[in-house]
Amino acid sequence: MNNDVKIVIDAGHGGSDPGAVGNGIYEKDYALKIAEYLNNRFKELGVSSVLVRSTDETLTPNERVNRILSFYGNRPDVLVISNHLNAGGGEGAEVIYALRNNDTLSKLILNNLGEEGQLIRKAYQRRLPSDNTKDYYFMHRNTGLTEPIIVEYGFVDNAKDANKIKNNWQNYAEAVVKAVSEYKGIPYDKSSKSDTYTVQRGDTLWSIAKKFNTTVDELKKLNNILSDVLSIGQILIVK
Repeated sequence: MNNDVKIVIDAGHGGSDPGAVGNGIYEKDYALKIAEYLNNRFKELGVSSVLVRSTDETLTPNERVNRILSFYGNRPDVLVISNHLNAGGGEGAEVIYALRNNDTLSKLILNNLGEEGQLIRKAYQRRLPSDNTKDYYFMHRNTGLTEPIIVEYGFVDNAKDANKIKNNWQNYAEAVVKAVSEYKGIPYDKSSKSDTYTVQRGDTLWSIAKKFNTTVDELKKLNNILSDVLSIGQILIVK
């Protein structure tokens, strides 16, 4: 166990707040899928990590921040990864980091996302207009001494980006795992990565579960699936 590394993983939005919506994607759902993937992978790598939310629940900014600070305390060595999808007509990934931190991790993440085929936009900070000594986003402004980053993986209202997200979200999440591992000095072993399966025409959860000697309930849990409906090309975690 890499006991000196503590990671809090946030899935943006949730519950009554869907976040960005477009091209069949609800930000809150993919944010949770990505967060769960990150949490599983960090645990596979022996890292202490925790999810801010593991269900489709509504959280106020204060509730979210209170959870973040409650897990490992208000410490500068605690990394907070807040996962989001963008909207507004753009394309590509960007990472926003706090005024109290540097851009090293943000640039590592963007470089790795670029290696997975995603367009790289920028790593940047954003200041509060009413007080430019403070961060614009509460995730940065109110999380004490921790090191928080906001990862925007792509734009849901851009058809090209939306298709990339649907088909490559696991690869994008793995890119973050790899970047954090390099940044925090965590021995990175891609071979420990969870096995995946791409849904084919005629597949059902039952047939896929049988193929991989697991259960439908386990597949649903691993992939945050609430119904039995699958789509062709969907990528499922099967281990």
